[in-house]
Amino acid sequence: MKKFLFLAFFISLQTFAQQNKFSGTWGNEKCKSCKKEYIFRITIAQSNYKIFGTAEVTSEHKELNSGILEVTGHVYPHGDKAQIKFKDKSGVTSSAVLYVEDSVIQFTKNGGGDLIPKEMILNKLYE
Repeated sequence: MKKFLFLAFFISLQTFAQQNKFSGTWGNEKCKSCKKEYIFRITIAQSNYKIFGTAEVTSEHKELNSGILEVTGHVYPHGDKAQIKFKDKSGVTSSAVLYVEDSVIQFTKNGGGDLIPKEMILNKLYE
């Protein structure tokens, strides 16, 4: 009986660890209550605890446009927080922290260049 409980517990941990909550395309396009001077879109794929993808800031104001940014990062063990890094084609980097809950990500910039906005809520656009 003890072996069965241990095996069931182990399987449940493996199932929890395999959830890729951050995968998909996220953006602030669906935000109805915010003033949009820019559109931020990030497409990421999560594989276990690693994150890879691309991001882009587009705006009518030329100084806010970022071009395509390379995204890399890692997910913390509980699976609801991630640390990511952005890199543009000239090598300038920025970092951010993501918190996921249901179909919303809280995005908070940590530091680096002015490639990305400081804070925002991202909604899932595509799987």
